[in-house]
Amino acid sequence: MKELAEQLVNLTIKEVKELADILKDEHGIEPAAGGAVMMASGPGAGGEGGDGGAEQSEFTVFMNSAGGSKLQVVKTVKELTGLGLKEAKAIVDGSPGPVKEGLSKADAEAMLAKLQEAGADVELK
Repeated sequence: MKELAEQLVNLTIKEVKELADILKDEHGIEPAAGGAVMMASGPGAGGEGGDGGAEQSEFTVFMNSAGGSKLQVVKTVKELTGLGLKEAKAIVDGSPGPVKEGLSKADAEAMLAKLQEAGADVELK
């Protein structure tokens, strides 16, 4: 079990996303459960979010705007959320607004990074 824990802690963001997809698609475990696996590696990654008292446990990725590359942002939202093209486009067109809610810190930060890479103006709430 210790070896398995070590493997989970050392997963890359891409590998964690792949693991979450496998857990959801093949075993019916929703992404929130995959996020719990990712949370195990979160604190060791150098958490930067002390809001004073109790640390926030659920995060929302909030899109302020799609930026200059709207098509790429729609594709990225579709990929990250598992939504259809129409639903992903509706999220992007509806910005400012939430992209996905109730994420672990690790999931939210990974999603934030990918959306920023695609050109979107996003933040964690």
